Amino acid sequence: MINLYIFNESSRASVYGIGTYIAELRKALRDSDINVYVVNLYAENQKNVAEETQAIRLLYIPSPVIQNTTFDRDKHNKQYYRNVVYLLRLKIVSAENLVFHLNYNQSGPLAVELKKAFDCKVVTVVHYSEWGSVIFDNLNRLRSILYNDISDDFSKKLKNSFEEEKLLYSMTDKVVCLSNYMKEILCLDYEIKATKISVIPNCINDTGKTMTENKTLRKKWKITLIEKIILFAGRMEEIKGMEFLLKAFRKVLSTYPNSRLIIVGEGGFNKYSKESQDFCTKITYTGMLNKAKLYELYCLADVGVIPSLFEPFGYVAVEMMMHELPVVVTSTSGLNEVVDDTCGLKVPIIKYSDKVEIDDGLLAEKIIFLLQNPSEAKMIGENGRKRFLKEYSSEVFHRKMLEFYHSLFS
Repeated sequence: MINLYIFNESSRASVYGIGTYIAELRKALRDSDINVYVVNLYAENQKNVAEETQAIRLLYIPSPVIQNTTFDRDKHNKQYYRNVVYLLRLKIVSAENLVFHLNYNQSGPLAVELKKAFDCKVVTVVHYSEWGSVIFDNLNRLRSILYNDISDDFSKKLKNSFEEEKLLYSMTDKVVCLSNYMKEILCLDYEIKATKISVIPNCINDTGKTMTENKTLRKKWKITLIEKIILFAGRMEEIKGMEFLLKAFRKVLSTYPNSRLIIVGEGGFNKYSKESQDFCTKITYTGMLNKAKLYELYCLADVGVIPSLFEPFGYVAVEMMMHELPVVVTSTSGLNEVVDDTCGLKVPIIKYSDKVEIDDGLLAEKIIFLLQNPSEAKMIGENGRKRFLKEYSSEVFHRKMLEFYHSLFS
């Protein structure tokens, strides 16, 4: 019997899709032959709490009390992780086939402490990278910073975060990547052996067949049948390509004045609303929506757009594909693997020495093509659903993760 401890960080659980990943992993393992425990670090409550829900044991370890604002972060984290391991030694009943599953890329010191205290396997998932959030899909720039003697503050911080990630991956027994894109980077730049890496994409539970028809949904959302709905879901940030999406939509309006851009998510509303003031009446900002409402928008929209500058995986793309929504995406990082050429139109990333861009004119052309060619758009949407069922459904994820955990002891 495998005893699996999955680590989450309560205060950051939704960052980079990790909260969604852990929720889906819990569902996948619920009726398996693995004892599953979820360890929530930095919990908001101030007591150690243990509870059980749907055969999953939950453990909450509170954040430490910080008495001054000038403290050494690295020293503080190491001390916290030592205390976490001490508590785990008291809580763990069976140490048979013990697996610790880490999900945050600055958990190297925790991996060190776990290896010291237990006869165990430590695995980690590469959900994101710090460098990807600041230089995006620009590997030449990354390597220039890493391998050249550049001493500015930006480069120093990037190198330090890279080394923290490298420590974690070197300390663990196995590393799970969400895409072959990240596996190649781990091999070439982090110097992790390919045999130590497994590529297992994320998944979501299939709800695509149970939604209400388009006309009924449009009536509910006060959207006329003649409006062409272009949908974006995600944080309103530079990394998500918001600047280029708004420029592209301006061009789309020239051809389709009855189109509307719906933006679901939070972030830099003030910044991006200013950049679109002359056509702001054609944009709807919904803020954050629950899954049920978001999925309704997937069903009533005509085109989904994901113009990310960097995307380790692409949950939104999978959700759109599940609902047969034709998509226009950038051919970046992991997103380029999630959406193949049969189920989406792609726009390349333009890379410079110090930045990356998208051709907003080309992005607009791809969106307009799908609006002008409903039969092709329908076929792309249907292909997306087929790809979802084959590669990204919960059943596929369940099988791959069980095989992965059992392989640790074979």
